Formats: sequence, structure tokens, C-alpha cells
Amino acid sequence: MFYYIQNVPFTFDELPEIARNLPEVEQTADQNKRWSAEELYKSSMYLMMEEAHPLMYEMEVDKPELLPVD
Repeated sequence: MFYYIQNVPFTFDELPEIARNLPEVEQTADQNKRWSAEELYKSSMYLMMEEAHPLMYEMEVDKPELLPVD
């Protein structure tokens, strides 16, 4: 599961094996863009350079409950 800020991915959580094999999870994954490790790194670095990475900088977030838990 990816986390985005204004459609820019900045981190992800791995799903447990049992969730990855659910048909609805596979269908949702197939309908979305597949991000490479390099693309995720670049987008995360971009957000850090702009001081807009929500895991690195204090900032106002509309829905903080959607942020990943440390």
C-alpha cells in the first residue's frame, strides 16, 4: 500500500501474505501504477528537497490518520 501527497508517493507498507492473495487486493493493485524502487526514491527525495515530506518535516496534514505508523 502506497502513501501519497498530492499524487506523489513517499512511502509504502507491505501487505501481509494473506492480504496480497485476496482477489480484490490483486484487482486494485492491477488497476494502479506500479512504482519501481527508483521512482519511489526519486519522488521521496523530491519531497524532502521541497521540505514537504510528511515523515521528515512538521507540516499541516489534512488527514493525519492516513499517515503510516512508525
